[in-house]
Amino acid sequence: MPLPPETHDVTIVGAGLAGIGTAYWLQKKCPQKSFTILEARDNMGGTWDLFRYPGIRSDSDMFTFGYRFQPWQEPKSLSSGAQILDYLRDTAGQHGIDDKIRYGHRVTAADWKGDKAEWTLTIDREGEEIQLRTRFLYLCTGYYSYEEAHRPQFPGEESFAGRIVHPQFWPDDLDYTDQRVVVVGSGATAVTLVPALAERAAHVTMLQRSPTHIMTLPNRSALYVGLKKVLPQRWAYRLTRWVNLGGGMLLYGLSRAFPKRIADFIRKGVARQVGPEIDVDQHFRPSYDPWDQRLCLVPDGDLFRALREKQARVLTDAIDRFTNRGLLLASGKEVPADLVVLATGLKVNLLGGAAISLNGRRVRSADIMLYKGMLPSGLPNVAIAFGYTNASWTLKTDLTANYVCKLLNYLDRKGYATVVPKRETDVAEEPFLDFSAGYIKRAADVMPKQGSRRPWRVYQNYAMDALITRFGRIDDGVLELGRRSAGTTPANEPDAGPV
Repeated sequence: MPLPPETHDVTIVGAGLAGIGTAYWLQKKCPQKSFTILEARDNMGGTWDLFRYPGIRSDSDMFTFGYRFQPWQEPKSLSSGAQILDYLRDTAGQHGIDDKIRYGHRVTAADWKGDKAEWTLTIDREGEEIQLRTRFLYLCTGYYSYEEAHRPQFPGEESFAGRIVHPQFWPDDLDYTDQRVVVVGSGATAVTLVPALAERAAHVTMLQRSPTHIMTLPNRSALYVGLKKVLPQRWAYRLTRWVNLGGGMLLYGLSRAFPKRIADFIRKGVARQVGPEIDVDQHFRPSYDPWDQRLCLVPDGDLFRALREKQARVLTDAIDRFTNRGLLLASGKEVPADLVVLATGLKVNLLGGAAISLNGRRVRSADIMLYKGMLPSGLPNVAIAFGYTNASWTLKTDLTANYVCKLLNYLDRKGYATVVPKRETDVAEEPFLDFSAGYIKRAADVMPKQGSRRPWRVYQNYAMDALITRFGRIDDGVLELGRRSAGTTPANEPDAGPV
């Protein structure tokens, strides 16, 4: 007779930045809870283990991107992927979190059993299907697919004599030394790749359809270095973190209040760094306001230095087709290339690609509205870690983890077994992210919703969220609480359909 599936109080899906941080808070604030971490890949680290392209680094400063419980000890603000991965591994090792991770465990389905008040997870363990039960499901899977990227097809690709790669799947054997490289794109990946590739390539061209707002960030925090001379390292980290956090919030607020002035300020900064030979209005004057899309940061202006020193150039044009020798642009110009890097973006994939259902009835992610940006409407005992778009991802996932710990402890104290946000009829649906980035627009049919007012509204404001999650009531009339004997499955389930 087969053994019944093992059961945990909490199951965290994903051993990346959010998953490791969540595990820390769970074992600190809910030590009575049993938990495990399921990771589909063979290594922890998520993004920072997956991406291997030259120059991979954070696009948020590490003093806010790092955990508040684990001080970032390097003075660098925008650090390499390898340094971030080491930081994650050290954090997991120091706090015993690595022992909780089960690698090669891909969650393919999660079904809520109302009569038992628990989730049954179907897991692909290296080709073998197994099941696990959990009373609370915590999804720390990020928002994009690891298996697929956004990869547009261009006419004539088959005629190109060179090589075409996507940064998400950078080949280990790729040697671009002394080659002519074209990087297609203008987002965070492209602005990282261009100066890194320029160190070995014969020449690099950044080919963009439209410009992006790009700012320089000093890559050595003078504040942190100075504070460490007079304060313990932990306090130096905390103060630097709060100063950087405040500065980021101020820049975002000013950008929304005075978009033209901030755009002019950013562009003037670019002009000072790239020199007079580059047409800043043509190549660095976006059609959108700052923070309509994420602001790109470059450490110590490395991109602008590569342009100024003619190791690289920027072209603003559209691809007509590939040729044998390179790319033919809409303007009629041909750009010779030995290597074309398509930094064309991500493919959004929510819930880790798992099929979510209630008593066997499939739930579509697009039918969900997120309570406080973390708890999905109609789904019992689920939390989703989703970070900020205008600040460091970790800031929000940290608040989410602390709120969930508070919630779990409240349920135990009051004798409840289930919690589900009850969608309110007078709250209008709005897109979850007020963001014009291409990958968000392409995912409109799978993204969850936010509401027109609290607690369904996502404000992208750390200070406000910190107050709400720390001091807000749990039993606020929106969360529907149930006892185990009731075996509650909420009546307001989302309509069934493909996730």
